[in-house]
Amino acid sequence: MVDVSKWPLFTLMSAQEIASIRQACVFGTSANEAIYITHDDEVYVFGLNCSNCLGTGDSQSTIVPKKLDCLSGKKVVSLSYGSGPHVLLATDEGELFAWGHNGYSQLGNGTTNQGVSPVLVSTNLQNKRVIEVACGSHHSLALSHDGEVFAWGYNNCGQVGSGSTANQPTPRKVSNCLQNKAVVSIACGQTSSMAVSDNGEVYGWGYNGNGQLGLGNNGNQLTPCRLAALQGLCVLQIASGYAHSLALTDEGLLYAWGANTYGQLGTGNKSNQMSPVQVMAEKERIVEIAACHSTHTSAAKTQSGQVYMWGQCRGQSIVLPHLTHFSCTDDVFACFATPSVMWRLLSVEHDDFLTVAQSLKKEFDSPETSDLKFSVDGKFIHVHKAVLKIRCEHFRSMFQSHWNEDMKEVIEIDQFSYPVYRSFLEFLYTDTVDLPPEDAIGLLDLATSYCENRLKRLCQHIIKRGITVENAFSLLSAAVRYDAEDLEEFCFKFCVNHLTEVTQTAAFWQIDGNMLKEFICRASRCGAFKN
Repeated sequence: MVDVSKWPLFTLMSAQEIASIRQACVFGTSANEAIYITHDDEVYVFGLNCSNCLGTGDSQSTIVPKKLDCLSGKKVVSLSYGSGPHVLLATDEGELFAWGHNGYSQLGNGTTNQGVSPVLVSTNLQNKRVIEVACGSHHSLALSHDGEVFAWGYNNCGQVGSGSTANQPTPRKVSNCLQNKAVVSIACGQTSSMAVSDNGEVYGWGYNGNGQLGLGNNGNQLTPCRLAALQGLCVLQIASGYAHSLALTDEGLLYAWGANTYGQLGTGNKSNQMSPVQVMAEKERIVEIAACHSTHTSAAKTQSGQVYMWGQCRGQSIVLPHLTHFSCTDDVFACFATPSVMWRLLSVEHDDFLTVAQSLKKEFDSPETSDLKFSVDGKFIHVHKAVLKIRCEHFRSMFQSHWNEDMKEVIEIDQFSYPVYRSFLEFLYTDTVDLPPEDAIGLLDLATSYCENRLKRLCQHIIKRGITVENAFSLLSAAVRYDAEDLEEFCFKFCVNHLTEVTQTAAFWQIDGNMLKEFICRASRCGAFKN
């Protein structure tokens, strides 16, 4: 369970008070303001109260938590803060509340008067249910249930996306190239904005002096612009730091771009990147990324639960992802970020709570609950027919056409190896694959046979990431054999680019004669043997 007392502010509270917390957020220029929601949906605040950011109706600081009665009983689904600070809060009914600093109309109420208490933001949001909010330093974003983005507040660099640099006093729909897109996620840097569409495309607008929009240049954008460098990738999550950005794809790959003064891109140096570069390519699948506009710190969590951090960490510049002993990315910000803010609205869950995905993963190859066994190379793999039918058309057809549901079955598999078949079945439970590229070739064969296109693409990514001079030619041969055209082209170019080294390996001369002849002819046409 996440321990909120890792944030110094919460050490002021008793164990009983801490036990009542369901959600929490620490914010402020010195991490000295906090808001939390109890299990019975009461909202409390305490801390310095800079710019009336506690919403208590007065400007008094307090070390004793005060309840915000106007939010009593509201279920909070999203919360964000700016560095004024100002606060945005969205409820499960789609209501949007704002309070705090308002010098640039970032509260969206049409004025520049500070918001001493939470006020409902409604202009242009009638009949819109807000599901996510995001704050930059002094601008605000809201995402509606139908995939529309609204922006308001400070707009000196175009971060509101209106096409001008005039401040926006009330919510305004961000259109242009987002006009016909359904957005599923939003994020803000200090003076920049990002959005992810439902097809995995990423859009950025606002300040771009450090390349934090990932567009290949450092010119500001007054309207949303798609990141062409991520074309062909399906991005699931975006996170923005002070002046850098992170993106996570559906295949667990991490990309970073923007400012890198503190090593916050994790590239091993401190050079800014104006276009996305892949980070942690040699690591296992990444399932979560973390950054927030108040810090220069980055974090990521892998499939097996390993947490890495990099960037500005307690004053140090860590230029490569560093493996920590933490179990969640939130702890990185509690212990190492400056200031020690929270990068998201923290949900406190008990240890015994498992998501559906975690439960499925836990039950893979479990003899206690399985109703089907595969026998491969003399070893058993325990599975559940229902899961296989839901997840794979091959098994759905098999079970429906000629299966006796009353029997306790053992299915013999002889055309694939145990590591390959086990990895395939595990993929059906976890959506992930952990195989070396040489074994991924066998899994690619299986994926082709079973018409599992997503698994096929995943295998191709594993092979691309694991290609070496020693295995390049055998991987090329396999790509040809399994009709993987994209992978074949990749392996061929790798072999040509490393021709001298590849031709000195044993694998090159042990390959099928026809294949060798075809490669030499094709490489010759490319001019590879000119010298």
